[in-house]
Amino acid sequence: MKDEVTSILRAVEQGDPRAAERLLPLIYDELRALASRKLAHEKPGQTLQPTALVHEAYIRLVDSEKVESWNSRGHFFAAAAEAMRRILIEKARQRKSQRRGQGRARSELRDDDLVVSPLGDELLDLDEALTKLTAIDADAAAVAKLRLFAGVSVEEIAEIQRISPRTVKRNWAQARAWLGRALGESKR
Repeated sequence: MKDEVTSILRAVEQGDPRAAERLLPLIYDELRALASRKLAHEKPGQTLQPTALVHEAYIRLVDSEKVESWNSRGHFFAAAAEAMRRILIEKARQRKSQRRGQGRARSELRDDDLVVSPLGDELLDLDEALTKLTAIDADAAAVAKLRLFAGVSVEEIAEIQRISPRTVKRNWAQARAWLGRALGESKR
């Protein structure tokens, strides 16, 4: 099946319109599991369902206007994890802007109208920290994205990035330490 997925990915890359239709049934269960893992880390009350996340990410990945070149099945799943991460970040930013009154009519508030709701910007803080880490250590940031947003194992990351598991572990340790410091500072 791995070889079949890789050959279909090549056909998608070459613009075969039917290849995308053949690809989804082969990888759907894995993408849905990936989406479920991502959504499990979201705050309760998340309205986005795993199925919707899979479909939105899949559309972005096989968009004939912007189709990418994937080296392997693992590379495709890393791209899927990144697409899902971006979708979740966009949704978090939309929720945050809506909380700040985007699109609402201006009205007077009375004291009894005030309600305090938690912002829950942990995902946005993590995204900002990962962006900063990418500028400092792109390899560690890439490993962190795969571990945190895709739940990819050390061995799978080693295969995707074509590096040793030991290097993956070292990059993961550096990323965790850096992110821990960065996120700790953002809470102060």
